Amino acid sequence: SARLRQKLVEANHCSREEYVRKVLDAYRQTPGTTGNIRRQDRLLAAQLHDRAVPLKTVENALVLAAARRLLRPADASPLATVRSLAYFQSVIEEVQELKVSDDYFLHLRRRLERLF
Repeated sequence: SARLRQKLVEANHCSREEYVRKVLDAYRQTPGTTGNIRRQDRLLAAQLHDRAVPLKTVENALVLAAARRLLRPADASPLATVRSLAYFQSVIEEVQELKVSDDYFLHLRRRLERLF
């Protein structure tokens, strides 16, 4: 509905095009991904916008998933490179349900920055 879209724009403070660009930029910069953007990734980013998923939720989900993949035991077998934004869909849904402060995601970002 038009009312929902208006709320979404206000919540994300950006247009659909800008939202998609920001999601794809965040995905491209996420450690463990190929950095390549495919048509499916653009479509999913647009769907996230249409479902009113806050940009911050998507960014936090990318950080959480990257941390889980990278902060593993040294003797764990290596994981394959992520080739699609769809890989993160379940984590995005998980983050939407989490009752965790922004400080936690800031902590994870800092830990990841130290690794790269």
